[in-house]
Order: sequence, then structure tokens, then C-alpha cells
Amino acid sequence: MDSVLELGIDQLVQCARRETTEPTVLPSIAHRRQGYIDSTELAGVFPLLHHVFETKCNGVPVKVFKPYEGEDMPIVVYFHGGCFVSGGFETHEQQLRQIAHLSGAIVIAVKYRLAPEYTYPCAHDDAFDACDGIYQDCYRWGGNKEAIILAGDSAGGHIALITSLRLRDRAIWQPIKQILIYPMLDATASCESMDKYGENYIITKAMLMSGLALYRGNVNAMHEEISPLFRTDWKGLPETHILTAEFDPLVDEGEMLYRHLRLAGVDAYCGRYFGVIHGFIQLSGISQSAQEALMHVAGLVRKGGGKITQKYELRAMIREMI
Repeated sequence: MDSVLELGIDQLVQCARRETTEPTVLPSIAHRRQGYIDSTELAGVFPLLHHVFETKCNGVPVKVFKPYEGEDMPIVVYFHGGCFVSGGFETHEQQLRQIAHLSGAIVIAVKYRLAPEYTYPCAHDDAFDACDGIYQDCYRWGGNKEAIILAGDSAGGHIALITSLRLRDRAIWQPIKQILIYPMLDATASCESMDKYGENYIITKAMLMSGLALYRGNVNAMHEEISPLFRTDWKGLPETHILTAEFDPLVDEGEMLYRHLRLAGVDAYCGRYFGVIHGFIQLSGISQSAQEALMHVAGLVRKGGGKITQKYELRAMIREMI
């Protein structure tokens, strides 16, 4: 039997198809950025947290979401999606609050520089520098530097992976886990799903590839930090969890990465969400799968934190019941 879109997702897709008059014409960068912000109305409500504030780590803007008062709390460093040209604190507020609330971890969003104003390696460097600063400073916010998890969606999943690779190669420190949500990994668009789902599902092949092209500039599409899917040096990476979406141009990339990691001996796991599209985790106001995916991510964080998060898990459960 053929798969079908989840009801809320299907309604959104049908509406987008009716409103698209010239599918081959890409919107301007300014329009894409504003459209991303406007789409946050589909993210649903978000919980109140103990403390939310903005600061800088090694000169990179970050936003800290602390769910409860406490010490030695696990840290989730989160890199937002947006095809390297859009996204930021505004577009991911709801998801980050939910992950913090459900997991009992401090979630720290990194605001890396965007293309076309800034090209490779600016976003990658910002991510690495911010992580190094977070490792040094997180104790001031009640965080445990020995319990850091890297996470990100789409372009942010790409950035999380490259950051883990850089940390491994430089032998500075290593996250205990990484969570990659429909990561963007191939600037050559060579996977079958890129054509199979590259039109008619809101986020198109042209949008994804144009954003990555603007970011890489004159750098070869096969560069190991632009198309990490083709790397072979996977050994030594932390436990990795990959979430993919059925009707996503990037679904093959995430699942191919999973196979590469397993063959290299990395402790890796992959789960595909059916009936949903690229970016679905930000649609929890209309998607049951998005709500479940957020709980999935929060559960992975709780498990990563071990004993550290048990008391916060109980508080989160009680707060959900009130």
C-alpha cells in the first residue's frame, strides 16, 4: 500500500501547492528568512522555563534555555536548520523550549553566521568556537561539561556532524552523543530521494541546493566539510541518532550516513518518521509525529544524561500532568 501524508501535513502541503504559481522561481533570501519566521505559528505552544537568556561564547551569540534550577545538568548544544541561509533563535524557540522542558537538560542554541553574507567556513567555525566556549563556560549556568550532546536539524544536523568530526580530529573533547535530524549531507544532490521528493513537498530540491551552494561559494561540492556523506573517516565518533522523514528530499542522505557509521563501528541508530516532510519537527502545532519526535529527542537526551537527569525527568513528568 502506498504511503500517505499525515493529515495536518497533507493539508499544509495541499495549501502550498495551490499557492505556488511558479515552482521554478526561488524566492529571495529576504523572503525565505521572513517566511521561515512566519511559519513558527505552526509550531504550537511552548512551555515556560526557569531561565532563558542570550549571551556569547567565544564571540558567537547563543541562547540558553534552562528548564529548572539545578547543577551538573546535561547540555544540548543545538544548531538550527535553514539551508545555511535562514533560521535563528526565533525560528526554533518552541522546539528548544520543549526539548529543555521534556528532557531536564540545558539547551543552548547557537546563532551561526548565514550565507550569502558569510560563506564557508564561517558557520562551521562559529559552531566549533561556540562549542569550545560552552565547554569552558557551562558550569556557570549549572551545566556539566562531561555531559554535552550535539544536535541539529537539516543544515544544523550537518553542522553538528562536522563539529563532532572536528572535535575528534583535534582531540580536544568529545560530546557524549549527537542527534542529527534529517541532516543535509550531499551538495551534489546525488541521492534518489532528492529527485523523488524534490518537488511538491514545500521544501524543494532547488531550495536546499541553492542554500548550500550559496554557503559553499567557490569551494568544491565534494569537499569533506561540504558533502560529508562521502567521507570514510567515521571511526571514533560518539553515539549517533539520526531522524529522517519519509517525504523528504534528504531522507536517503540521513539513512546512508547511518549505514556508513554502522559499518565503521560507530554506535548509531536511525528512525524514519512516516507521512511527514522535511522540517516536520517544527510543525508540532499540526503534527502528531512532530510532537512524538520532540519527545523522542528529549528521551535520547535523558538517557544520555544518565543519573544526572533522573530528578529533572520526574519534575518534567509532574509539570506535564498539571
